[in-house]
Amino acid sequence: MSQRFRGFLPVVIDVETGGFDCERHALLEIAAIIISMDDEGWVHPERAVSTHVEAFAGSELDPRSLEITGIDPDHPFRGALPEKEALELIFKPVRQALRSTECQRAVLVGHNAAFDLGFLNAAIRRTAHKRSPFHLFSCFDTVSLGGLAFGQTVLSRAVEASGRTWDVREAHSAVYDTERTAELFCDVVNRWKRMSDLSTGSFVERA
Repeated sequence: MSQRFRGFLPVVIDVETGGFDCERHALLEIAAIIISMDDEGWVHPERAVSTHVEAFAGSELDPRSLEITGIDPDHPFRGALPEKEALELIFKPVRQALRSTECQRAVLVGHNAAFDLGFLNAAIRRTAHKRSPFHLFSCFDTVSLGGLAFGQTVLSRAVEASGRTWDVREAHSAVYDTERTAELFCDVVNRWKRMSDLSTGSFVERA
C-alpha cells in the first residue's frame, strides 16, 4: 500500500452536517473506512468507524439539511461525542494503519470530497487538534472516478453502474454512504488493476 498511492493511505470519510458552510454549520455525524490491500494488490474496505457529533457552540442548523439526513440533534439516545473526542475516535485507527502500512499520510477519499475535507479541517481548527493523520488538502474524489469508470457522477447511480445495489432508505447515513463510497473507490482501483494486468499478461483473478 505504501507504494500504490505515493505513500498515501486512502481513508474514506463521509460527514453529515447541519448545512453546507463548514464554518457556520454543525458537524453532526462522521464515519471512516480504511482501505486495505492484499498480497496480490487488490484493495478492499475495512469496517467502518463512526460516531454522532455534538453541534459545536454557536453553530447553525439548517432545517432543510436535517430533513434530508433525518438527524435529530436533540435526540436523547444519539450518544454524540464532542468534536475533539469524535475526531480522536476516527483518527486513532487511521494512525495505527499508517504505522502498519508504512504510509506517510492518510488521504481523504470522498464523494464530493472537498465538502467532507472542508468540514473535517474546520473541526480540526476549532478543536486545535494537533495530530491529524490526514493530508491538509489532497484528496481522492469518487465523483471524478465514478465519471471516468462508469459514466456516472451521482453516488447512487455510480454504485448501481458498478453492479452494486443502492438502498435509498439508507442513504444520507454517514456509515451507509461511507460504505458505498469505499466500495466504489475499490471497484475503480481494482478495475484499473485488472485492465493493467491484462495488458501486461500478468492478470490473476481475485478470489
